[in-house]
Amino acid sequence: MSGEILSLLVAVMWTFTALFAEVASRRLGALTLNVWRMVITLVLLSLTLWLSCGSPWPQYVPPRAWAWLLASGFMGFVFGDFCLFNSYLLIGSRFGQLFMTLASPFAALTAWMLMGERMSLLAVLGMVVTLCGISISILGKDDGGHRRVKLPLRGVLLGVGAGLGQGVGLVFSKLGLQAYEAALPAEPALQAMAPFAGTMIRAMMGLAGFGLALCWTRQLDTMPRLFHDRRAALAAMCTIVLGPFLGVSLSLKAVNMTHAGVAQTLMGLTPVLILWPAHLMFGTKITWTEAVGAIIAVCGASLFFL
Repeated sequence: MSGEILSLLVAVMWTFTALFAEVASRRLGALTLNVWRMVITLVLLSLTLWLSCGSPWPQYVPPRAWAWLLASGFMGFVFGDFCLFNSYLLIGSRFGQLFMTLASPFAALTAWMLMGERMSLLAVLGMVVTLCGISISILGKDDGGHRRVKLPLRGVLLGVGAGLGQGVGLVFSKLGLQAYEAALPAEPALQAMAPFAGTMIRAMMGLAGFGLALCWTRQLDTMPRLFHDRRAALAAMCTIVLGPFLGVSLSLKAVNMTHAGVAQTLMGLTPVLILWPAHLMFGTKITWTEAVGAIIAVCGASLFFL
């Protein structure tokens, strides 16, 4: 299988991850779903590391790598996914995924500030195009014919927060993995499993953050819902397996099999791919302006990888 086909497969996986996450969030609650998501993800990653490297725990991780990866886990999982999953409840998964195209400009800005990476004119153009695409999708006309945002303000802010968390978390993860890989012995198995070990550290922070939030809001009694609601349990398991486990794993493989820019662009098609399945699953009405806006936003995000 080529890297391009694998990238498209990942985009399809993430499309259904978003749809199943919307179902599970509505039935379990966003916090409860995320706690279970982190628990099961940690178990799967631990088994993967154990079978591949002989240890269920990340090895040879220096303090600098721990710091960046934990910070990435907070921004990407705790803050970003909290915003994303709650945005699903207010504006639906298709609009939630549309705002995820903001991850590229946020990542570019963060890399510029922390790593000194140069922002090209193409990247600046990508920001403008992405924002234009999102604006086209979320703007509508009121009874007086005036243009206005047709989504709840809180849902829009949560969507922006999801893109911010994903973008900043991506740069933190890159810094953490660079520090981790520099400290690893020259053993092929350890080098190959570094991204999985990094994801496991990020998931530890995710579990800690979501667990504390669940305790703080006194929602611990919602955890057993997973065992009493078959539809919620199935949706949650599909969210976990297709998302942080298989989706992340195959995305790393796809990037290694083809040009990173091509892989990232193809994997970023989720806001477009999700339109028709969301209509079938939830009966959401899709307008031409929403479809065109999603396509423009994805094209804008792809400019960052050219």
